[in-house]
Amino acid sequence: MKSPTLVFVHGWGQSAQTWHAQMDYFGERHHVLAVNLPGHGGAPDAALETWEDALLAKLPSEPVVFVGWSLGGMLGQRLATTHAARLAGLVLLSTTPRFRLRPDWEYGCTDEVFERFRDSLKTDAPRLLDRFFALMLQGDALDRKQYLGIVRTAIDRRHPASPDGLHCGLQLLDELDLRTDLPGISLPALVVHGAADTVTPVGAAHYLAAQLPAATLRIMQAGHAPHLTQPLMFNELLEEWCQNNISTQLR
Repeated sequence: MKSPTLVFVHGWGQSAQTWHAQMDYFGERHHVLAVNLPGHGGAPDAALETWEDALLAKLPSEPVVFVGWSLGGMLGQRLATTHAARLAGLVLLSTTPRFRLRPDWEYGCTDEVFERFRDSLKTDAPRLLDRFFALMLQGDALDRKQYLGIVRTAIDRRHPASPDGLHCGLQLLDELDLRTDLPGISLPALVVHGAADTVTPVGAAHYLAAQLPAATLRIMQAGHAPHLTQPLMFNELLEEWCQNNISTQLR
């Protein structure tokens, strides 16, 4: 029986390049695909309301294991609600059902920080992205050499995210609230989060795992990007979960 394709979807301001360690690890043995969201990694811009269709168009016709990081994970939750038949499993890495803080949601980004992001995007997007990347790795004990090595291999400098792509992605982070959808997602789900995540509080992972009917929760001693800072541990965790939880097991 053919094993399902592992589809990796990056976060805001990043690109498919962020998954280089996963493509190397899984690529020799499994079907893998890392996609670029609209306006990211050289992909063409798309109207915000067509992002979901643009993502669906890149998926194979058979059900896939969707691995979404941060914003990619939010889009994965959305697809698991609207197009569940296209997915065989859902892996949510360092993500949340709602990015922004609300009176009834304590695991979100404050208005002050979010508006600072929005303002910086208008005035100096490249500097904002560099600062955001540093923030994502802040929870990991990296020396300068390790940090620069990750920057060199994980960021696609040739194809920076477009202004429209960044704006649309930020708008999704602003507007998406997927909390009420979670109990209806019956897919096998793996929730992975860094205990020291400074972008998305780890409480969001505990919430996801509690609300998703078929979820497995794994907390790593990492920041917002465990797939970059501890790739082997993340890869082995993902592979073990796939072998134990996906009906058409990866071979």
